[in-house]
Amino acid sequence: MTLKQWMDNGWLRHHKTSLEEIKNLFMIIDRDLKDADGSISDDWRFGIAYNAALKLCTVLLYSEGFKAEKTLQHYRTIQALPLILGKERKGDAEYLDSCRSKRNIVEYDYVGGVTGHDADELIEFVKELKADVLDWLNMNHPELVF
Repeated sequence: MTLKQWMDNGWLRHHKTSLEEIKNLFMIIDRDLKDADGSISDDWRFGIAYNAALKLCTVLLYSEGFKAEKTLQHYRTIQALPLILGKERKGDAEYLDSCRSKRNIVEYDYVGGVTGHDADELIEFVKELKADVLDWLNMNHPELVF
């Protein structure tokens, strides 16, 4: 499917972004990466890193002129990743979706649902994804690079 087909299905709506909005999202990403490296519980480190990953996927969607509708918003935002960066990133979207599920468990159900290794792995993934998103922005939407 394409993002246009997703919009036709009612999963996305048009969104006009700005340099300021993209800049603010990257400020959140940077804050979250810094906080996730702090001495807090692994559950919170994981949740904060997940938020940074979600914001990177949001940058991609916004840059392409779309925003996920409220129903399944996190899921759709993550699943748009391979539609924008390429089908070879399908595994990344699957990984982030599994992180979404884990994050929901430690946020709403019980403590200790993730390990230090889980948090460290997600933090490293987010750092790599951030570099890829910045490269993609430079190539595809240089007007949104600050």
